[in-house]
Amino acid sequence: MATTRQWLAGTRPRTLPAAIVPVLIGSGVAAGYDGFSLGRGLLGLVVALALQVGVNYANDYSDGIRNSDAIGTRVGPMRLVGSGVAVPRHVMLAAFACFGLAGAVGLVLAAMTSWWLVPVGGCCVLGAWFYTGGPRPYGYMGLGEVAVFVFFGVVAVSGAAFVEMERLSWLGLAASVPAGLLSCALLMINNLRDIKTDPLSGKRTLAVRLGDARSRILYALFLLVPFVLAAAIATVRPYALLTLLALPLAVPPLRLVRGGAAGPTLIKALGQTSRLQMAFGIAFTIGLAIHR
Repeated sequence: MATTRQWLAGTRPRTLPAAIVPVLIGSGVAAGYDGFSLGRGLLGLVVALALQVGVNYANDYSDGIRNSDAIGTRVGPMRLVGSGVAVPRHVMLAAFACFGLAGAVGLVLAAMTSWWLVPVGGCCVLGAWFYTGGPRPYGYMGLGEVAVFVFFGVVAVSGAAFVEMERLSWLGLAASVPAGLLSCALLMINNLRDIKTDPLSGKRTLAVRLGDARSRILYALFLLVPFVLAAAIATVRPYALLTLLALPLAVPPLRLVRGGAAGPTLIKALGQTSRLQMAFGIAFTIGLAIHR
């Protein structure tokens, strides 16, 4: 039976900024329009974190029963099912519990704002499950980064701003792009790390399709383009330039990735990318919130 520490490791803590940062940025957008709501923002954060942990457990379960995470082939962090420390059914139930929590809190937000959030939330759950679940998981076809950009960028940021402001804004949509790209950088690190072993289990991730060299170039773009976009947004929210304070944090992971780091070494780059995403998100949130 898996220990508490192993279950916590199964949440993949390094990926959690992908859920936290979009909600922060959406709240910054709302604050910039004098629409910030702490209560709704916290509820939105619960939904985002529950979905993120849920998709991580769902991936663990689906990859595990396909034997994609067989011991001796993966170089990434431990998987609950693949390592044999947890019963597959238990991991599946943990994923469903997280999705249930996200759905319940999402219903509260829908009742407070708009029932249109219900189908959007339903799409998020389906996207989370079928990433590696079902007979034709789209994550195995190189569409993972597309889904991450949509759900952890466009939907998460504009959705977080919407539940607080009760309306969509062009700034929320614009601010969602940097958030989505940084989340794509996290996924690219994972896929680059497993680029040699994924094809053995039938995974044709974007990194596998592009090849090692081009995947490293794309990672660099995912990491740096958000700063360019933040500078463009600074024409209407000048303090968005605060994101430049996070730019030095991009140097260590870029050195590792551009220097040819592979396998377990890229786990370090994943942590560095996660820290950069969090720092960028906090600075961007503050910059968007200040409008006078």
